Amino acid sequence: MKFVVNGGRKLRGEIEVRGSKNATTKMMVASLLTDEECVLSNFPRIGDAEITKELCSSVGSKIVIDGSVLKIKTPEITNFKVTKLSRRNRIPILALGPLLNRVGRAEVPILGGDKIGPRPVDIHLEALGAMGAKIEIDEDYYHAEAPHGLKGTRIRLRYPSVGATENTILAAVLAKGQTTIENSAIEPEVIELILMLQKMGAIIEMGSDRKIYIEGVPKLGGVSHKIMPDRNEAASFASLALSSPDNEVKVANTRQSDLMTLLNAVRRVGGGYRVEDDGITFFGAKNLSATNIETDTHPGFMTDWQQPFVVLLTQADGTSVIHETVYEDRFGYVEDLNLMGANIKVFSKCLGELPCRFAGDGQPHSAVISGPTRLSGRNFKVRDLRAGMAHLIATLIAEGKSEIEGIEEIDRGYEDIDTRLKKLGANIERVK
Repeated sequence: MKFVVNGGRKLRGEIEVRGSKNATTKMMVASLLTDEECVLSNFPRIGDAEITKELCSSVGSKIVIDGSVLKIKTPEITNFKVTKLSRRNRIPILALGPLLNRVGRAEVPILGGDKIGPRPVDIHLEALGAMGAKIEIDEDYYHAEAPHGLKGTRIRLRYPSVGATENTILAAVLAKGQTTIENSAIEPEVIELILMLQKMGAIIEMGSDRKIYIEGVPKLGGVSHKIMPDRNEAASFASLALSSPDNEVKVANTRQSDLMTLLNAVRRVGGGYRVEDDGITFFGAKNLSATNIETDTHPGFMTDWQQPFVVLLTQADGTSVIHETVYEDRFGYVEDLNLMGANIKVFSKCLGELPCRFAGDGQPHSAVISGPTRLSGRNFKVRDLRAGMAHLIATLIAEGKSEIEGIEEIDRGYEDIDTRLKKLGANIERVK
């Protein structure tokens, strides 16, 4: 499938943010911790949720989806081995804790996901090992067992990884004793997972200085929970709306509290927004200004906001600098933007002030954007999910026709994106 886009159209109206991809998939995995039914509303119909549905079904979950409501129940784990999925995905490693808690054994496929450089899982495995899990790895699978059950302990993550924090929480809620996670991630999606688990009967407390305290309980029950809005969708739509002074787009079903750092960046570049009861309206400015941004763990500027915001900065007057401190190889899409007329240079040195894990490693993790530049339509293939959304925003800004292949990557995280954009006035078609 591909998108055919005729860019340069005025965008006005309202677009609603769907449920968070990064929260949905983790909550589906969390449902494996109980034999009772879990009901998730504001459920997004996206590719990653479909893959997680395959995962849960393969170990015994019964799943019914009705519109934007998902009902999932796993009365028993019928298979501790997650069968091969239709597409590689990094979610399966999060099933280790629930399966070890339920049946004492787990086998899950080696993770995949976005093509944005390696995502080491040793932080996950070290945490589970400290809790008593015995883990072996072959070419295709992680093989884990907890012969004496999982036990609470003190764990300090060397980096506040979202996935490792969530994995440790999922393992600790039914483990024996208390677990303390130090240097944990505190992203809104992590907090939402904690809120869901607390409603299920877990005992979890948030401490200061990135500490999470978990007291294991014997059993968890069912739950009804509304999935938080996707802040990555909101940031993407905001960047698109701000790209032209003719645009005015209300991003409905989004929360100011999830976007505070992004909204500050919007002010700095000269864009406008208005916070309303049911969303945020964004409107472009005639003269956007360059700015400097460093991605960071929450509450910093989110790494998944970087790509759409870089596209916006191609329309800003002056020289902007982006320092990516979360992933070491996330500027692959810049080559395509330059072919469209952007002026972006990527550097291996740290062009920022934040401490960076990639200093001196030769990784291409800083970008300098000179603007404004006029973008012209091009044909290209999506590299990964977030880069794919950057491609889409760029083609909507650009003059002329573009074709984007590999849009299945975009569908992983954005539900029915073309239909929603059409309602704003975009000229976009999905074709085989």
